[in-house]
Amino acid sequence: MNDLDYRTAFELAPIGLVMSRNRQMVDCNRQLLTMFGAAREQLIGQSFEVLYPTFDEFERTGARIVASLDATGRYADERVMKRLGGPRGAEMFWCHVSGRALDPSQPHAAGIWAFEDLSALRPVKSDLTAREREIAALLIEGLTSKQIGKHLVISPRTVDVYRARLMRKYEASTTAELVHKLLSGK
Repeated sequence: MNDLDYRTAFELAPIGLVMSRNRQMVDCNRQLLTMFGAAREQLIGQSFEVLYPTFDEFERTGARIVASLDATGRYADERVMKRLGGPRGAEMFWCHVSGRALDPSQPHAAGIWAFEDLSALRPVKSDLTAREREIAALLIEGLTSKQIGKHLVISPRTVDVYRARLMRKYEASTTAELVHKLLSGK
């Protein structure tokens, strides 16, 4: 294959793809632009921060990536992201993000990241706070209150308070039911 073939595959991939350096987007494909309702000029050279609902979520996700990379530099999670424009501009949505740091010893120096829009399967309740969104994402991963607290640098008791709020908002009587409702978007 020549370089044109690789570029065509990158551009036409069925998921959003981003090449990054120091948490800034240096290239992205059409699917990512469509997913976030953005023009290429709005993203290239910009920090990933523009795709997050809040600066704190951007910062904490970056720290979580550094702490969770495996030996090959791979990372994956589900998180709430924010569209920039288009017909659903400023909408928050669940997104599966996976990728790898090209050098695991420098997690944010350079990487390639894949984004998959989960909004058709899992809508985001509009009344969730930034911290509730983070805790919901970690509950989906199966983490305990103690593990979530460690990830977010808060006490397990504080995690339990947020979990209780989520359970009320989702009308769930158990954590398992809450996770099921988070996953199903109900």
